[in-house]
Amino acid sequence: MKRLTIFGLFLLFLIISACQEAPQRATEETKKAETIKVFDVEKDAYIEVTKVVKTKARWKKLLSAAEYKITRKRGTERPYSGAYHNYKKPGTYRCVACGQDLFSSETKFDSGTGWPSFYEPIAPENVGTEIDKSLFMTRVEVHCSRCGAHLGHIFDDGPKPTGKRYCINSVALKHVGK
Repeated sequence: MKRLTIFGLFLLFLIISACQEAPQRATEETKKAETIKVFDVEKDAYIEVTKVVKTKARWKKLLSAAEYKITRKRGTERPYSGAYHNYKKPGTYRCVACGQDLFSSETKFDSGTGWPSFYEPIAPENVGTEIDKSLFMTRVEVHCSRCGAHLGHIFDDGPKPTGKRYCINSVALKHVGK
């Protein structure tokens, strides 16, 4: 009987130890998976950053109603209503949700669509893309690679040298001057 009790306690100890180690490993793996390399304009170099993950409630507290609707719910502002569609000051356009550098004023052009348009991002790693089949059409959505904020869509009718038009919602951006 005494041997059975000692064996039972030993087995219980092993189970508890294994359960405590598993979450630590999962956390370390998650941390590694959440680190990405992006281009930072101020440092003029690629840096490693941690992906930003927040709950819906937290995003609602941090963003205005319009910013939340556009960046988290994949909304679209009305054409010609945004602060940056006709904005001409030099600088960098950052993600309104996490502050990551996204576009340079040097790649901005007037597409005539009513939204700020760029022919390329600061670096390909700073934005992500995803197929969007909403509104009975297929488009390519562009989002911030760090926090997943919806920015707008990419079209193949832009100017040289890329031929791309990153059609971006002003509400999803924050301009920082040079």
